[in-house]
Amino acid sequence: MRGEFDIAVIGAGAAGLTAAGMAANLGARTLLVEERRFGGDCTWSGCIPSKSLIRAARLMRDLRGASDYGIAAGEAHVDGARVWQRIRAVRERVYDDADHPRHYERFGVVTMLGRARFVAPRRLAVVREDGGETNVTADRFILCSGSRPSLPKVAGLETVPYYTNETIFELERIPASLVILGGGPIGCELGQAFQALGTAVTLFHSGARLLPRDLPEVSDAVARRLRGDGIRLHLGARVDRVDRAAQGVVVRAAGVEAAAEALLVAAGRAPGSQSLGLEAAGVRHDASGILVDARCRTSARHIFAAGDVTANMKFTHLSEHMAKIAVANAVLRLPLRVDYDNIPWVTFVSPEAAHAGLTPERVQARGIRGREYRFPFPRIDRALTDGREEGMIRVLARESTGRIYSADIFGENAGEMIGEFALAIRNRISMRRIADTIHPYPTYGLGNRRAADQWYVRNTSPALIRLARWVFGYRGKLPVGLGPDEVL
Repeated sequence: MRGEFDIAVIGAGAAGLTAAGMAANLGARTLLVEERRFGGDCTWSGCIPSKSLIRAARLMRDLRGASDYGIAAGEAHVDGARVWQRIRAVRERVYDDADHPRHYERFGVVTMLGRARFVAPRRLAVVREDGGETNVTADRFILCSGSRPSLPKVAGLETVPYYTNETIFELERIPASLVILGGGPIGCELGQAFQALGTAVTLFHSGARLLPRDLPEVSDAVARRLRGDGIRLHLGARVDRVDRAAQGVVVRAAGVEAAAEALLVAAGRAPGSQSLGLEAAGVRHDASGILVDARCRTSARHIFAAGDVTANMKFTHLSEHMAKIAVANAVLRLPLRVDYDNIPWVTFVSPEAAHAGLTPERVQARGIRGREYRFPFPRIDRALTDGREEGMIRVLARESTGRIYSADIFGENAGEMIGEFALAIRNRISMRRIADTIHPYPTYGLGNRRAADQWYVRNTSPALIRLARWVFGYRGKLPVGLGPDEVL
């Protein structure tokens, strides 16, 4: 017996909106259920508000450094109320332009606000805002219920006021001081932004280095920059306790104590799968999320999952990619697979840190023998003109063919530059082809070509040059080999 809907999508964040829109456009009768607000974490408490805050912080940083460029800008003042006003206006615009239910209803999607849970393998009970309950059936399901902030086990945390990324953007002013728990992308990005806007920031991270997913040298470079910006950074410091104080909170770690007006908990994300009733549907899951295969299929063959609710890395762009794969399999029965070997990411600190391709662990596990090719930002002319010389490009490629396996960039506009390498890795575009492609000058992207040039330089055959000198009678010297840290 056919269900009321062909496809039911739970969650209207990046993954759910993508899945519902695609499914409806492919002719499936589609239901989209959202518990809170269409747009999800990215629009309301993630990418959009955080990058809006970072833009304000960068502008403040540029104004303070204007004298380096011969500009007398005067003393800048932060109007916290207007900072938050703009952030909320940007959120509302993104929601209205792209996330509002009317955009999806126009394609035939049936939208519903309420909390959905499985009561049978193909039946959902949706508890509406008014307390009433609606039961719906569907042939196939795509679970996109996202994630929520993960709270560390710290004594006293439940007794003090604290913020997470879901609440920090509801502030009305810029706090005078802030303690952050967590040195991942959220902690680093927001810590640096608040510091630039005048907040005294202290950051505790239990790990030995920030951004553990990135290369150690990138993590070290980010730590140096944060400390240079004035952030008090405590690495390898596991917080033991937090307590109320007259002016806010006191955070205590082994041998370290920090008091601040506000506390931000940025200790990772937990999957939003607890209330879905997965047992009734036969869907396997654990503390890391719903378990899916490369086709985004769960342990129940008619149920798929995409985005943060799964046990995979939690990025908006990966959520959208997984949603497309899930729809291709659920609606069209096409056996498409997620490209887990090439998931790019960017941490929007200043300078930015970006990665594409295999992680060092995957390179090692597969026994890939590649060679590193590097190019420093001080050799990129556009970086010199902009006064943004801090950074480097590092590419891991096969020495013989130039096939690229991974790329890491730390520097200005790294997030815009990394896309070229993601495209190259996905389509096996070699270092030679990048080096042979004309890149406009002067741009940061030219640095990618200059990095690829290093493959040419290091693969030049001395024997071939000797032959050319003999055949054509050239009288120049043989080229001197480059040292491991030299570039042309």
